[in-house]
Amino acid sequence: MSSSLRIRILVSGLVGVVVATLAAVVIPAGPASAHGNVTGPASRNYGCYERWGSKFQDPAMATEDPMCWQAWQANPSAMWNWNGLFREGVAGNHQAAIPDGQLCSAGRTESGRYNAMDTVGDWKAASVGNNFNVRLFDGALHGADYIRVYVTKPGFNPVTTALKWSDLNLVSQIGNTPAAQWQTANGGVQIDVPVALSGRTGRAMVYTIWQASHLDQSYYFCSDVNFSGGSTTPPVTTPPATTPPVTTPPVTTPPVTTPPVTTPPVTTPPPATGACSATYAVGSTWSGGFQGDVTVKAGTSAIKGWTVKLTYPGSQTVQQGWNATVSASGTTVTAANASYNGALSAGATTNFGFIGSGTSSTPAVTCTATV
Repeated sequence: MSSSLRIRILVSGLVGVVVATLAAVVIPAGPASAHGNVTGPASRNYGCYERWGSKFQDPAMATEDPMCWQAWQANPSAMWNWNGLFREGVAGNHQAAIPDGQLCSAGRTESGRYNAMDTVGDWKAASVGNNFNVRLFDGALHGADYIRVYVTKPGFNPVTTALKWSDLNLVSQIGNTPAAQWQTANGGVQIDVPVALSGRTGRAMVYTIWQASHLDQSYYFCSDVNFSGGSTTPPVTTPPATTPPVTTPPVTTPPVTTPPVTTPPVTTPPPATGACSATYAVGSTWSGGFQGDVTVKAGTSAIKGWTVKLTYPGSQTVQQGWNATVSASGTTVTAANASYNGALSAGATTNFGFIGSGTSSTPAVTCTATV
């Protein structure tokens, strides 16, 4: 055998060994860039990826973070692919699609990839106050038809109890919000959904449903939190002392019914240049609070900006707002457009919302435009 032939055989053998060796090494890929997840307070699988993604084989995880350890052992892909926790074609009937005890795995979606998220135990919990934001990251710029945030009822213990739908209270939500209205972040966009509670302490779970806008695709996220209390109790508990004015709608119903009277001048005749109208709706209510949603519509001419005033008959106060700069003085809430949604073409609409404290009631609404 010639020396050149022996060299070729030797090199060929070495290449085969190298290929075989590489084939035996499983190197986890980086997380997928599409879709999204709740990054604060971190969902269960995003938190495990964030804490251990760079050292997922570290045996210290077993004692320092045992719930993440069992999740990594069950299916590492659930952490590397932390943004695939969704279902398709639910048509908004989330409770029918996801059985009790399987809320964190979205009903054992993706052939059971995320089943370990349902495991009951002492998951790492983020410390939050009674006022906090749920931050949702969207890497594919889907935007949202809506985002709903639930918190478990007082007394629920996630360390010992599997999560059921009946354990949850809806505490905040936002409606249709295109990705263009979200904040640019990390190659995608993110949005904060404000939550305002009262008197909560101890362990709880936050459950978030994100209905993406690009198709009927619903995402589900479990986040573990530890309420450290907060300063929101006084403003939330003051309304009971002032509820009598709120219970006098029979006396104040004329102002409440005046919006239909004030809106026709905006909608029936051809509006003056720069005119706008605003429509108020209640997104949701809970004990001591509510969410207000307002749709702003330009008249027959384009506008450069808008200001909406809502005058309540009672003693409602505003906690937080989005898609507008929201402030309150007495019983009047004033909202001015954000930098990205002030300019509207003729007949175009945009929306904003806010969290209020007190008992929900219908305000008188006016809209003023700038041209």
